[in-house]
Formats: sequence, structure tokens, C-alpha cells
Amino acid sequence: MLDKRFILDNVELVQTNCDHRGVKVDVAQFAELENNRRELQTQVEELSRQANVVSKSIGQAQDDTEREARKAEGRRLREEKEDRQAEIDRLEVETGILLRRIPNLTHPESPIGAEDACRELRRGATDVVPLNFPTADHVELAEQHNLIDFESAGRVTGHGFYFLKNEAAILELALQLYAVQLLYAEGFTPMITPDLARSEILQGIGFIPRGPETQIYSIENTDLNLIATAEITLGGMLAGQTLDAEDLPLRYCGISHCFRTEAGAAGRAGRGLYRVHQFTKIEMFAFTLPEQSENMLNYFCDLECQLFDGLGVPYRVIDTASGDLGGSAYRKFDLEAWMPGRGTDGEFGEVTSASNCTDYQSRRLNIRCKKKGEKGTQFVHTLNGTAIAVSRALIAILENCQQADGSIIIPEVLWKYVGKERIGGGE
Repeated sequence: MLDKRFILDNVELVQTNCDHRGVKVDVAQFAELENNRRELQTQVEELSRQANVVSKSIGQAQDDTEREARKAEGRRLREEKEDRQAEIDRLEVETGILLRRIPNLTHPESPIGAEDACRELRRGATDVVPLNFPTADHVELAEQHNLIDFESAGRVTGHGFYFLKNEAAILELALQLYAVQLLYAEGFTPMITPDLARSEILQGIGFIPRGPETQIYSIENTDLNLIATAEITLGGMLAGQTLDAEDLPLRYCGISHCFRTEAGAAGRAGRGLYRVHQFTKIEMFAFTLPEQSENMLNYFCDLECQLFDGLGVPYRVIDTASGDLGGSAYRKFDLEAWMPGRGTDGEFGEVTSASNCTDYQSRRLNIRCKKKGEKGTQFVHTLNGTAIAVSRALIAILENCQQADGSIIIPEVLWKYVGKERIGGGE
């Protein structure tokens, strides 16, 4: 969340930012309620001071009448203090609701507008080359090579789930190892994270764990939720901690399953593996000093490019527009892979994203750092980036690597994990 004092001093700027991001929240109302709360807090402190003075003076009363009068005055002051404290408590609830709805600020270079306002920054090392034969999408290829079973998963779990079979199952493991080994060599700490997290951690990261707008699966009669990304668990693991500034940045590689309701996401664009309720993801996460976070975002994006260049998949990097940013993100780069089987003639589809959340999450989770020799602490910056979301990476590989004879060439960087170079074609 944003600093309350910053909001009070910059109401117009914060409201304009909300408007650019398509978030409907009345920042002026928040400012009015927060100023009222602060004034009441001052009054409560003064009433408390007066009550203490009266309490100390009771023993100095000249007679019973004066003593009782001072006691009565003390009771009146305490009752008035309690009444105003109750109003403060009510205002804290109201301002808290509004504050949690106010998104992060937006990087000045981010495009302003809805999804179609995003800006392409660059293309990957592999060019988009039209296939000179009838193109199949990943669902058709999976049926042809017995790789994915949606029908059985529908009977077991419902729509939006799947069984990976044969080479597809091995490819999932191969993609995990490929990403983790690259990040481990870069100095990331590998972490297999829990698949569950408490609601307060989700709220701190910026997810809505309950209510009609949630994309989160929650466990009934508990405070636990299935995570939508390891960003939640990695970000939450240092909640309430004060870090040594000399130890920053901290970089983690999270391996987890991800669960999403994908409410309202039906349609051909979500066919097959593109929008599913469960998938495996390798996630990058970093805690940095404020002055380190912009470079870290670029570094995350470069690593994502390195991974997909290694796979030989064509892609473009997108600077995400303000209206398509999540509430926590200050700036976000999406990597969109070319998917020949998507749409009529092929389309780009998002496969990774990297976000700088500045101190928006750390302020909610109370994650600070302290510099040696300096007084006080400051909030750290947090960043997250997808290394590999396996389900979408599989789409890009199957569709881009299909051959005229129906076989699929496995990317060379995965051969050592899969144990073969091709799916089908006589193998």
C-alpha cells in the first residue's frame, strides 16, 4: 500500500493514478476520513492527558465533595475518550478498506491506457517464421501424440484441469530443471514453497483471498488458501522482519503449483492449457534496497528472455499499460511468445511477466531493512518474475516446434533431460 502521509499530501496525483489504472476509488474521501481520524486521535491523547491530571489530583482534594467532583470529572473525560476512540476504530476500518484499494504508483515511462495501449520493447533472438504447412494447435498435437488428457481430468476434477502424459510429463520436469539450474547458477536460492498461505499474506502481496472478485481457491473453515503463484509464499516468508541492508538484494527461485479459479476467462483464447486451474511455475522473487529495484526488474526480464531464447521460441517484450497493471505493480514487463496455433493465423500469448512492486507489498507485510550506522529503518522493495509457467511454455514449444510430418522437435537445451530429440516421427 502507499504511505498515508504521501496520499494526504498528493491527493490529486494519487487520484489521477487510480484513474489511469482503471481503479474506482475516491482518494479525496480517504483523505477526509484520515484527517478526521488524525484529529480525533489528537483529541483522545489530550483527553487521556487531562484524565491523568485529574486522577493525580484526587488525593489533593480538600474534602469529600471536591474529591467526588474530581472523580466525576475523571469519569466524564474517560467516557468522552472512549466515545472518540470508538469513532477512531470505525474510521480505521473505513480508511483501511479504501487504502487497500488504492494501487501502487505507476512508472513514468509506462504507457497510459488499457491493454491495447501496451508498448512493444523488443523481439527475441528467434524470428517468427510462418509454417509452410497446415498448422495444428497444442490441443490437436497433444491428441495426435497422446500427451494431454483433458477428458479424464474432467471426470476426476472438472473443466480446466488436465493429465500430462508421456513426453509431456517429462517435458514439465525438464522445463523445471532447465529454469532452476539457470537461476541457481545466477545465484538465486532455490525454494520449494508451500502450496497454501494464510489470508493475511495474500492480502499483503495484493491478492483478494475472499469475496466475489477473488481468483483464489480458499479452504473452507480455515484461514488458508491455495496459492496463485509462489510470489505469495516467497514474499510472505519475511513478513514482519527487519533485514540488514548489507545482505540485499536477496534473490529466490520458487518452485510451486499454482491454483487459479480463472473466473470469467472462458473463450477460444483460453483453449487447452492456456487458462487452467492448476499449473507448475518457477518464480523469481527479490528483496532489494529502493535504489536497486529498477535494475533488478531489467535483470529479471533479461533472464526470462534468456530462458526463451534458449528454447528457440519467438517472443516479444511488452511494457504493460497502466490499465493492465495489477494493484501492486509499479512497472511490469510481459514476455509474449508466438503461438502459431492460436487464433486464425497465430498470435502472441503471455508466457511470463516481471514486476517491480517497490515498497507496496513490503509496507503491507512490514518488511524493512536497516543500514549499518544509520538511525531508523526503511521498507525494502520487492520484485517478482515468471521464469517458466510450464503450461504456457508447453504450448509455445509444441506449436512452434511442430514439423510438416506431424512430429515435434524438442528444444536442444532440453534433450539431456528428456532423453530424446523428437516426439513422433518414428521415435
